[in-house]
Amino acid sequence: MRMCYLVWLLVWQGFLNLNKDPGMTSHDCVGAVRRLLKERRVGHGGTLDPMALGVLPLAVGPMTRLLPYLQQLKGYRATVRFGVATTTDDLEGEPLDTRPAAHLTLPLLQEVLPRFVGAIEQVPPQFSAIRQGGVHLYELARAGVAVEVPSRIVQIYSLEVLSWQTGEFPEAVLHVSCGSGTYIRSLARDLGLALGSCATLAQLVRTQSGGFHLDRSLTLAQVQEALAAGTFHLFDPAQALHHLPRVDLDADRARAFCMGQQVTEERALGSEPVQVWQGEHFLGIAQANGQRLQPVTVLGSPR
Repeated sequence: MRMCYLVWLLVWQGFLNLNKDPGMTSHDCVGAVRRLLKERRVGHGGTLDPMALGVLPLAVGPMTRLLPYLQQLKGYRATVRFGVATTTDDLEGEPLDTRPAAHLTLPLLQEVLPRFVGAIEQVPPQFSAIRQGGVHLYELARAGVAVEVPSRIVQIYSLEVLSWQTGEFPEAVLHVSCGSGTYIRSLARDLGLALGSCATLAQLVRTQSGGFHLDRSLTLAQVQEALAAGTFHLFDPAQALHHLPRVDLDADRARAFCMGQQVTEERALGSEPVQVWQGEHFLGIAQANGQRLQPVTVLGSPR
Protein backbone atom coordinates (compact mmCIF):
# COMPACT_ATOMS: atom_id res chain seq x y z
CA MET A 1 0.00 0.00 0.00
CA ARG A 2 2.85 2.38 0.82
CA MET A 3 4.49 1.83 -2.56
CA CYS A 4 1.15 2.39 -4.34
CA TYR A 5 0.72 5.70 -2.52
CA LEU A 6 4.17 6.85 -3.58
CA VAL A 7 3.39 6.09 -7.22
CA TRP A 8 0.27 8.25 -7.07
CA LEU A 9 2.24 10.99 -5.33
CA LEU A 10 4.88 11.08 -8.03
CA VAL A 11 2.43 11.02 -10.93
CA TRP A 12 -0.06 13.70 -9.95
CA GLN A 13 1.88 16.94 -9.81
CA GLY A 14 0.61 19.86 -11.86
CA PHE A 15 -2.45 21.97 -12.58
CA LEU A 16 -6.00 21.03 -13.50
CA ASN A 17 -8.16 23.41 -15.51
CA LEU A 18 -11.51 22.39 -14.02
CA ASN A 19 -14.86 23.44 -15.47
CA LYS A 20 -16.84 23.70 -12.23
CA ASP A 21 -20.35 22.30 -12.22
CA PRO A 22 -23.12 24.61 -10.95
CA GLY A 23 -24.28 23.89 -7.41
CA MET A 24 -20.83 22.90 -6.15
CA THR A 25 -18.64 25.03 -3.94
CA SER A 26 -14.96 25.43 -4.74
CA HIS A 27 -14.24 23.31 -1.65
CA ASP A 28 -16.54 20.58 -3.00
CA CYS A 29 -14.47 20.52 -6.20
CA VAL A 30 -11.22 20.24 -4.27
CA GLY A 31 -12.62 17.29 -2.30
CA ALA A 32 -13.85 15.55 -5.45
CA VAL A 33 -10.45 15.86 -7.15
CA ARG A 34 -8.67 14.64 -4.02
CA ARG A 35 -10.78 11.49 -4.13
CA LEU A 36 -10.36 10.95 -7.87
CA LEU A 37 -6.58 11.40 -7.85
CA LYS A 38 -6.03 9.90 -4.39
CA GLU A 39 -3.97 12.99 -3.57
CA ARG A 40 -4.69 15.05 -0.47
CA ARG A 41 -2.67 18.07 -1.63
CA VAL A 42 -5.16 19.85 -3.89
CA GLY A 43 -5.93 23.57 -3.75
CA HIS A 44 -7.92 26.03 -5.84
CA GLY A 45 -6.79 29.31 -7.34
CA GLY A 46 -9.76 31.57 -6.57
CA THR A 47 -13.22 30.89 -5.14
CA LEU A 48 -16.14 30.57 -7.53
CA ASP A 49 -19.71 30.97 -6.23
CA PRO A 50 -21.78 27.75 -6.04
CA MET A 51 -24.29 28.93 -8.69
CA ALA A 52 -21.49 29.80 -11.11
CA LEU A 53 -19.75 27.48 -13.52
CA GLY A 54 -16.57 27.66 -15.52
CA VAL A 55 -12.85 27.83 -14.93
CA LEU A 56 -11.58 26.85 -11.47
CA PRO A 57 -7.79 26.35 -11.54
CA LEU A 58 -6.64 23.57 -9.24
CA ALA A 59 -3.07 22.77 -8.19
CA VAL A 60 -2.15 19.20 -7.33
CA GLY A 61 0.69 17.91 -5.17
CA PRO A 62 3.58 20.27 -4.38
CA MET A 63 2.32 22.61 -7.12
CA THR A 64 -0.15 23.98 -4.55
CA ARG A 65 2.74 26.19 -3.41
CA LEU A 66 2.59 27.95 -6.78
CA LEU A 67 -1.04 29.09 -6.50
CA PRO A 68 -0.10 32.65 -5.38
CA TYR A 69 1.88 33.09 -8.61
CA LEU A 70 -0.91 32.31 -11.07
CA GLN A 71 -2.05 35.09 -13.39
CA GLN A 72 -4.60 37.35 -11.66
CA LEU A 73 -6.60 38.31 -14.76
CA LYS A 74 -10.11 36.85 -14.79
CA GLY A 75 -12.81 36.75 -17.45
CA TYR A 76 -16.55 36.24 -17.00
CA ARG A 77 -19.71 35.91 -19.07
CA ALA A 78 -22.41 37.36 -16.83
CA THR A 79 -26.17 37.57 -17.31
CA VAL A 80 -27.65 40.52 -15.43
CA ARG A 81 -31.42 40.69 -14.82
CA PHE A 82 -32.81 44.18 -14.26
CA GLY A 83 -35.78 45.00 -12.05
CA VAL A 84 -34.95 42.40 -9.40
CA ALA A 85 -32.91 42.72 -6.19
CA THR A 86 -32.04 39.86 -3.82
CA THR A 87 -30.28 39.35 -0.50
CA THR A 88 -27.29 37.68 -2.20
CA ASP A 89 -27.21 39.84 -5.37
CA ASP A 90 -27.94 36.71 -7.43
CA LEU A 91 -30.94 34.45 -7.99
CA GLU A 92 -29.91 32.20 -5.08
CA GLY A 93 -31.06 34.82 -2.56
CA GLU A 94 -34.41 35.96 -1.22
CA PRO A 95 -36.17 38.73 -3.18
CA LEU A 96 -35.73 42.21 -1.75
CA ASP A 97 -37.33 44.27 -4.50
CA THR A 98 -39.17 43.57 -7.74
CA ARG A 99 -40.03 46.43 -10.08
CA PRO A 100 -40.62 46.01 -13.80
CA ALA A 101 -37.94 47.76 -15.83
CA ALA A 102 -39.29 47.56 -19.38
CA HIS A 103 -38.25 51.19 -19.89
CA LEU A 104 -34.56 50.26 -19.80
CA THR A 105 -32.81 50.04 -23.15
CA LEU A 106 -29.44 48.94 -24.49
CA PRO A 107 -28.33 52.56 -25.19
CA LEU A 108 -29.10 53.49 -21.57
CA LEU A 109 -26.98 50.59 -20.33
CA GLN A 110 -24.11 51.42 -22.66
CA GLU A 111 -24.19 54.98 -21.40
CA VAL A 112 -23.39 53.95 -17.80
CA LEU A 113 -20.89 51.16 -18.55
CA PRO A 114 -17.82 53.47 -18.71
CA ARG A 115 -18.35 54.33 -15.02
CA PHE A 116 -17.49 50.73 -14.18
CA VAL A 117 -14.26 50.41 -16.14
CA GLY A 118 -10.89 51.06 -14.49
CA ALA A 119 -10.11 51.20 -10.78
CA ILE A 120 -13.55 51.41 -9.16
CA GLU A 121 -14.88 51.33 -5.61
CA GLN A 122 -17.00 48.27 -4.92
CA VAL A 123 -18.88 46.97 -1.88
CA PRO A 124 -18.81 43.14 -1.74
CA PRO A 125 -22.11 41.29 -1.24
CA GLN A 126 -23.35 40.60 2.30
CA PHE A 127 -23.22 36.91 1.37
CA SER A 128 -19.53 36.48 0.50
CA ALA A 129 -16.48 34.56 1.69
CA ILE A 130 -14.76 37.70 2.99
CA ARG A 131 -13.93 37.46 6.70
CA GLN A 132 -14.82 40.11 9.22
CA GLY A 133 -13.63 39.55 12.77
CA GLY A 134 -12.47 36.10 11.70
CA VAL A 135 -15.96 35.08 10.51
CA HIS A 136 -17.16 34.73 6.92
CA LEU A 137 -19.69 37.39 5.92
CA TYR A 138 -22.08 34.71 4.65
CA GLU A 139 -22.08 33.10 8.11
CA LEU A 140 -22.98 36.43 9.72
CA ALA A 141 -25.67 37.06 7.10
CA ARG A 142 -27.24 33.63 7.63
CA ALA A 143 -27.28 34.27 11.38
CA GLY A 144 -29.15 37.53 10.79
CA VAL A 145 -26.24 39.69 11.98
CA ALA A 146 -26.19 43.01 10.13
CA VAL A 147 -22.68 44.25 9.37
CA GLU A 148 -21.37 47.15 7.37
CA VAL A 149 -19.25 45.70 4.57
CA PRO A 150 -16.31 48.00 3.79
CA SER A 151 -15.77 48.99 0.18
CA ARG A 152 -12.64 48.07 -1.74
CA ILE A 153 -10.92 49.17 -4.91
CA VAL A 154 -11.10 46.61 -7.71
CA GLN A 155 -9.90 46.71 -11.30
CA ILE A 156 -12.18 46.16 -14.28
CA TYR A 157 -10.26 46.20 -17.54
CA SER A 158 -13.13 45.88 -20.00
CA LEU A 159 -16.91 45.58 -19.96
CA GLU A 160 -18.74 44.62 -23.14
CA VAL A 161 -22.41 43.90 -23.90
CA LEU A 162 -22.72 40.58 -25.75
CA SER A 163 -26.51 40.61 -26.01
CA TRP A 164 -29.61 42.47 -24.76
CA GLN A 165 -33.06 40.99 -24.19
CA THR A 166 -35.98 43.38 -23.80
CA GLY A 167 -38.98 42.66 -21.60
CA GLU A 168 -40.57 43.43 -18.26
CA PHE A 169 -37.33 42.33 -16.63
CA PRO A 170 -34.70 42.89 -19.33
CA GLU A 171 -31.45 40.95 -19.32
CA ALA A 172 -27.97 41.83 -20.54
CA VAL A 173 -25.20 39.33 -21.18
CA LEU A 174 -21.84 40.97 -20.44
CA HIS A 175 -18.23 40.01 -20.93
CA VAL A 176 -16.16 41.21 -17.99
CA SER A 177 -12.38 41.26 -17.84
CA CYS A 178 -11.18 42.11 -14.35
CA GLY A 179 -8.62 41.66 -11.62
CA SER A 180 -8.70 39.44 -8.57
CA GLY A 181 -11.19 40.32 -5.83
CA THR A 182 -13.88 41.70 -8.17
CA TYR A 183 -17.42 40.57 -7.34
CA ILE A 184 -19.58 40.23 -10.44
CA ARG A 185 -22.66 40.05 -8.21
CA SER A 186 -21.80 43.52 -6.88
CA LEU A 187 -21.27 44.75 -10.43
CA ALA A 188 -24.74 43.53 -11.41
CA ARG A 189 -26.31 45.20 -8.35
CA ASP A 190 -24.51 48.48 -9.01
CA LEU A 191 -25.43 48.56 -12.70
CA GLY A 192 -29.08 48.40 -11.69
CA LEU A 193 -28.64 51.27 -9.23
CA ALA A 194 -26.80 53.35 -11.86
CA LEU A 195 -29.85 53.00 -14.11
CA GLY A 196 -32.25 54.10 -11.37
CA SER A 197 -33.56 50.57 -10.96
CA CYS A 198 -32.23 47.39 -9.39
CA ALA A 199 -30.56 44.29 -10.75
CA THR A 200 -29.21 40.90 -9.80
CA LEU A 201 -26.91 38.31 -11.32
CA ALA A 202 -28.91 35.66 -13.16
CA GLN A 203 -26.05 33.48 -14.47
CA LEU A 204 -22.26 33.48 -14.32
CA VAL A 205 -19.65 31.60 -16.32
CA ARG A 206 -15.96 32.17 -15.60
CA THR A 207 -14.22 31.99 -18.95
CA GLN A 208 -10.66 32.69 -17.77
CA SER A 209 -8.74 32.46 -14.50
CA GLY A 210 -5.14 31.86 -13.48
CA GLY A 211 -4.04 31.81 -17.11
CA PHE A 212 -6.46 28.98 -17.95
CA HIS A 213 -9.36 29.23 -20.42
CA LEU A 214 -12.78 27.63 -20.64
CA ASP A 215 -12.19 26.01 -24.03
CA ARG A 216 -9.44 23.81 -22.55
CA SER A 217 -11.20 22.93 -19.28
CA LEU A 218 -12.60 19.59 -18.09
CA THR A 219 -15.68 18.86 -16.01
CA LEU A 220 -15.40 16.42 -13.12
CA ALA A 221 -17.18 13.83 -15.26
CA GLN A 222 -14.63 14.31 -18.03
CA VAL A 223 -11.77 13.99 -15.53
CA GLN A 224 -13.24 10.69 -14.34
CA GLU A 225 -13.63 9.45 -17.92
CA ALA A 226 -10.05 10.43 -18.81
CA LEU A 227 -8.70 8.64 -15.73
CA ALA A 228 -10.59 5.48 -16.66
CA ALA A 229 -9.26 5.68 -20.23
CA GLY A 230 -5.69 6.39 -19.10
CA THR A 231 -5.60 9.70 -21.02
CA PHE A 232 -5.75 12.13 -18.10
CA HIS A 233 -2.89 14.58 -17.65
CA LEU A 234 -2.16 17.74 -15.69
CA PHE A 235 -0.74 21.02 -17.00
CA ASP A 236 2.90 21.55 -16.07
CA PRO A 237 4.39 24.73 -14.53
CA ALA A 238 5.50 26.07 -17.93
CA GLN A 239 1.85 26.36 -18.96
CA ALA A 240 0.62 27.74 -15.63
CA LEU A 241 3.40 30.31 -15.19
CA HIS A 242 3.84 31.50 -18.78
CA HIS A 243 3.14 35.10 -17.73
CA LEU A 244 6.23 35.21 -15.48
CA PRO A 245 9.73 35.87 -16.84
CA ARG A 246 11.76 32.68 -17.19
CA VAL A 247 15.36 32.20 -16.05
CA ASP A 248 17.47 29.16 -17.02
CA LEU A 249 20.35 28.25 -14.70
CA ASP A 250 23.46 26.21 -15.34
CA ALA A 251 24.28 23.26 -13.07
CA ASP A 252 26.30 25.22 -10.50
CA ARG A 253 23.73 27.99 -10.07
CA ALA A 254 20.87 25.45 -10.08
CA ARG A 255 22.55 23.63 -7.20
CA ALA A 256 22.97 26.87 -5.27
CA PHE A 257 19.37 27.93 -5.95
CA CYS A 258 17.99 24.61 -4.70
CA MET A 259 20.02 25.05 -1.50
CA GLY A 260 18.24 28.37 -0.92
CA GLN A 261 21.19 30.52 -1.92
CA GLN A 262 20.92 33.76 -3.88
CA VAL A 263 22.21 33.49 -7.46
CA THR A 264 22.93 36.08 -10.13
CA GLU A 265 21.71 36.45 -13.71
CA GLU A 266 23.43 38.22 -16.59
CA ARG A 267 20.39 40.32 -17.49
CA ALA A 268 18.59 42.71 -15.17
CA LEU A 269 15.05 41.52 -14.41
CA GLY A 270 13.58 44.36 -12.38
CA SER A 271 11.78 43.49 -9.16
CA GLU A 272 9.28 40.68 -9.72
CA PRO A 273 8.79 36.94 -9.26
CA VAL A 274 10.40 34.77 -11.96
CA GLN A 275 10.14 31.09 -12.83
CA VAL A 276 13.44 29.25 -12.54
CA TRP A 277 14.46 26.29 -14.73
CA GLN A 278 17.46 24.12 -15.45
CA GLY A 279 16.85 23.18 -19.06
CA GLU A 280 13.44 21.44 -19.10
CA HIS A 281 13.55 20.84 -15.34
CA PHE A 282 11.46 23.23 -13.22
CA LEU A 283 13.20 24.36 -10.01
CA GLY A 284 10.85 26.92 -8.48
CA ILE A 285 10.17 30.64 -8.03
CA ALA A 286 12.67 33.39 -7.24
CA GLN A 287 12.21 37.04 -6.37
CA ALA A 288 14.25 39.10 -8.78
CA ASN A 289 16.03 42.26 -7.75
CA GLY A 290 17.96 43.45 -10.76
CA GLN A 291 20.48 40.70 -11.50
CA ARG A 292 20.03 38.98 -8.13
CA LEU A 293 17.62 36.08 -7.69
CA GLN A 294 16.47 35.14 -4.19
CA PRO A 295 14.77 31.71 -3.92
CA VAL A 296 11.27 31.93 -2.45
CA THR A 297 9.73 28.59 -3.51
CA VAL A 298 12.02 25.66 -4.32
CA LEU A 299 10.26 22.61 -5.75
CA GLY A 300 12.89 20.88 -7.84
CA SER A 301 16.38 19.54 -7.40
CA PRO A 302 19.39 20.16 -9.66
CA ARG A 303 20.22 17.76 -12.48
